[in-house]
Amino acid sequence: MAQGLYHYIAKEWQKPNMEILRQRMIDWRESDAIVKVSKPLRIDRARALGYKAKKGFVIVRVRIGRGGHKRSRPNAGRRSKRLHTRKNLKMSYQWIAEQRAGKKFKNLEVLNSYQIGKDGMHYFYEVILVDPARPEIKNDKTINWITKSANSKRVFRGLTSAAKKSRGLRSKSRQQKVRPSIRARGRLGK
Repeated sequence: MAQGLYHYIAKEWQKPNMEILRQRMIDWRESDAIVKVSKPLRIDRARALGYKAKKGFVIVRVRIGRGGHKRSRPNAGRRSKRLHTRKNLKMSYQWIAEQRAGKKFKNLEVLNSYQIGKDGMHYFYEVILVDPARPEIKNDKTINWITKSANSKRVFRGLTSAAKKSRGLRSKSRQQKVRPSIRARGRLGK
């Protein structure tokens, strides 16, 4: 039985042509870290995550350096007891990419993101941004929820899909992630 167009596009992205992708990543490395693009590279993934080809939707390609999730040592302003650097950053690369896109485009809200490539030094993501002030977005029943004030700065509050996954809220059963935290549960005596 024949499938739709997006099925075949998704199938091609499971094993992409590495020659073309490698050349693209060489060009992406030479460009800026955050670049607004005219249309998504993976149209199937973008559409699945809520993208529509209409005014108010913006696609941004973000380059993130790999490695270096260990916290850097502070050089001043703390007593010696608080100078430890043993903790690692718990945020995923995808969440970091979404936050950087949100910082660059302050008037837009981050809807979602997806990975488009990685090499030895960088991850590359495409981030879908929405302009909540546009009438096209306000009148669209499927996306106008993002115009409400409760969804402002959602990427910085950990409310995007990648952020929820990074925070451990995407588990099959709610018992895997203890809410509130393990220490708080110990204090509560449960």
